[in-house]
Order: sequence, then C-alpha cells, then structure tokens
Amino acid sequence: MHAIRQYEFGPAENLRYEEVEDPSPGPGQVRIAVRSAGVHFIDTALRSGQVGGSFPLPELPMTPGREVAGVIDDLGDGVDADWLGARVVAHLGPASGGYAELAVRDVSAIHALPDGLGFDVAVAMIGTGRTTMGILDVAQLSPDDVVLVMAAAGGIGNLLVQTGRNLSATVVGAAGGPDKVRLVRQAGATIAVDYNQPGWTERVREELEGREVTVVLEGLGGELGRQAMELLGPGGRLIMYGWAAGAGQPTRVTTEDLTGRSLTASWALGPAMFRRRDMPALEAASLAEAAEGRLIPAVQAFPLKDAAAAHAALETRATTGKVVLHP
Repeated sequence: MHAIRQYEFGPAENLRYEEVEDPSPGPGQVRIAVRSAGVHFIDTALRSGQVGGSFPLPELPMTPGREVAGVIDDLGDGVDADWLGARVVAHLGPASGGYAELAVRDVSAIHALPDGLGFDVAVAMIGTGRTTMGILDVAQLSPDDVVLVMAAAGGIGNLLVQTGRNLSATVVGAAGGPDKVRLVRQAGATIAVDYNQPGWTERVREELEGREVTVVLEGLGGELGRQAMELLGPGGRLIMYGWAAGAGQPTRVTTEDLTGRSLTASWALGPAMFRRRDMPALEAASLAEAAEGRLIPAVQAFPLKDAAAAHAALETRATTGKVVLHP
C-alpha cells in the first residue's frame, strides 16, 4: 500500500509518500480500506515536534493521521464476519496510521456509517465533530446568547456557527479573508466579519447595536484571541480550545479579566476533560448530527500524496472547513 511516512520532526516537507507493507489486523481488530483520512491541527504540531497537549510525541518513523473512514476489507481473529464489507469510520487515538490506503483499528472503536453519510463527512465528524461536541458541553449555549466564534471558517468553527444558528442564538462569525467570510455567512452566522481587517472589533460592536457578546468560542490564541476576549461583556464566558494563530500560546487571561470584569475562562480540551467524557458517545452524537442534517461540515480535500501541501495550507490558515486526504 501507499502511505505517508515521517522520519524526523520538522516542516511539512518531511512528510513522504511511500510504498510500505500492508498492515494485518490482530485479534479483535479490523482493517479499513481508507477512502478519506482526516487532517487535524494537532497533526501539524506533532509533525513539527511540538508537545501535543494530551498526545505525547510519536516515535519515528511513523505514519501520521488519527481519523479514517472507509470499507472493512479484512478481519482479525474473534471479529464477527458481518463486519466484512461494512462502511465505517474510526478515530485511531494516539496510535496514528491514518494517512494511508489501509488502516487497522480495534473493532470496539468502530462506528458503522448511517445510510447516506459520506466518507468525508464521517471523517470530519469523528474527530472535529467530536471536539465540537466537547466544546459545546462546556459552553452550554442558549438562544439568549450572543456568541462570537473565532476561526469560524475552519472545521470546528464552521460547526460551532451552525450549532449557534440551530439554537437561534445570535452568532458572530470571525474569519480571515473575504472567501472565508462568505463561507461563515453561508453557515448561518448572524454577523460575519474579517479579523484581518483593522478595526474588526469595532465593526462587531456596531453590528450588535448595543448588545454585548456573552460567549467567545476561541481556537486561535495570541493577539487575535485577546482581541476577541475584549468584546465580552461583564459576566461573559471565554471557552478556549486551541492556539492556531498564537504560536503555541492560548489567549492571555489576566486576574483583572476574572475579577474586574467577572469573566469566566475555560479550557474545553486537555487530559482532564477527555478523562471525564464518554468519547465514543460524543463520536456517536456527532455522527448523528450529520446523519440527520443538523450539522453539515465543510470539507477541503487533497490527494494522499499531497499530505505535505495539506499540512502547509493548514498551518498558514489557507484552508476552509475540515481538511481530508483521499488515497
């Protein structure tokens, strides 16, 4: 089979498209002929050698990728024969191995795809959708909220905008560049703004006509995250889940923010949150949202052989929606 291999930490160019030996499923495992493999921001951090939050740095050489959808083409000992030929999706956890034509996973971690759910959508929802469900569990949005979603054209941001729309909340979606702003508007944002433009926070205030932001859903970090937090009214909630624009630094929160403005700040991800959650249940809930048409992820696809280009595009924030690879 063909797979992406990494032999040293560093830039995206370190990802190589190679022919490798086909994997075989062990007892209790299945092999998936991959039709779509998800690319996650954490993949780029691990590739470059950064600490990956709850994920330790992998041993090299390795095949990246933690989200796959496809068709089961081989079974390990002890697996029910009915699984053969099934359309499935799986999160591979920290084991990786998804950027390949074939991937192996424990059958206990497999989800059968609902009728009509495509492979790209399934991959988006098993990882990015699962993360979205976890963020929403912390945020506890209501129809009365004024929600600012940062990076609203990204995989998670797009789903958060749709969720706010479905709740009839007021959703402010912020993204970088006119094309991304159009996507945010299409996802159902009440207000869509370009945070690359000077004075974007003033534009948000003008559009809200005196209403204050009650919740910020923030995955960028750095200065943009700080600007977003400044839009919160007294008693507002800051929910953080990443640092895509912060060079490894989440949004800076001060004691004055918490005491003087009565803000609350929460980190929606990380080991403690993962330990207390039923991850398979979050995955199933995410897939159900897509199967029933309530959440429709935006997807941008690259050929498997162009995984390095996909990583580079994601790191420079040149992508929209969930990035996937097609073997």
